[in-house]
Amino acid sequence: MSASDNPYASSYGGQMNVSASYGGGAAPAADDSVKDTTTANFSRDVLEASRQQPVLVDFWAPWCGPCKQLQPIIEKVVRESAGRVKLVKLNIDDHPSIPGQLGIQSIPAVIAFVGGRPVDGFMGAVPESQVREFIDKVAGPAGADEKAEIEALLAEAKTLFDAGDLAGAADLYGALLQADPENPLALAGIAECMIAAGQPENARQILGNAPEAVAADPAVAAVLKKLDQIEEARKLGDPAALEQALALNADDHAARLKLAKIRNVEGDRQAAADHLLYIMKHDRAFDDDGGRRELLQFFEVWGPKDPATIAARRKLSSILFS
Repeated sequence: MSASDNPYASSYGGQMNVSASYGGGAAPAADDSVKDTTTANFSRDVLEASRQQPVLVDFWAPWCGPCKQLQPIIEKVVRESAGRVKLVKLNIDDHPSIPGQLGIQSIPAVIAFVGGRPVDGFMGAVPESQVREFIDKVAGPAGADEKAEIEALLAEAKTLFDAGDLAGAADLYGALLQADPENPLALAGIAECMIAAGQPENARQILGNAPEAVAADPAVAAVLKKLDQIEEARKLGDPAALEQALALNADDHAARLKLAKIRNVEGDRQAAADHLLYIMKHDRAFDDDGGRRELLQFFEVWGPKDPATIAARRKLSSILFS
């Protein structure tokens, strides 16, 4: 899906900022990922650089036939690694001191540096598959960095959302969806931003466009259920009138159930749970144990780790097993 076809790229509070990026994007420029070095620059180009990412050093010489076979292969694989490693080439004829210090006696020789120290290497003109395996061994499997950064961005977006920065959270979720339009956590997150901003119709629209497999993800399914609860609560009447009905008759369980649903979508989860727990405690037969069934629906939306879920489950257990 192209960015222009992405339905998540806008519509939240105006045009969304989707310029954020993370690992797995376009490969770095060739000059950045593959370079030559000298004895004078070796410390900067290799030792210091390897504290940021693994650096492969290719020790070679112009007269070396196997070196000429290996170089186009290793340069190609490094450039395709999308910044996971860098390649630095050192001509041992022009700069013999460093290979001498490292005990390099045969070329081509490739040494991997990590954290300023040599950690692994190989010799000879090995095939492309072995070069890829070597890079995976040194830098980790392809996609590992991308996954970690996506998880970090999702966590940052959730922190912004919890702090009330809906625009900032939506920007991050939107950026993630630009790169991965079927990421269920990012999709659920931006829908939550829209709901919190009073745009449930927009949230319903973007979730409705999601592929079936994405819509079935628990995170997305929970938001869809939340939207259903919002739509239902709109039809349940005036909460002040329901409160008055309960003041006249505390056992008006129909009014209490409606009020619980309204308080839930208003965000007062404790009040919503308490109303349902009251119904359970006083009349399990009401609406075929409707208080408990509705509370379990709330838990699905709130999530198992939500403080309201944990507190209500504790009270639920005391009623069920007392």
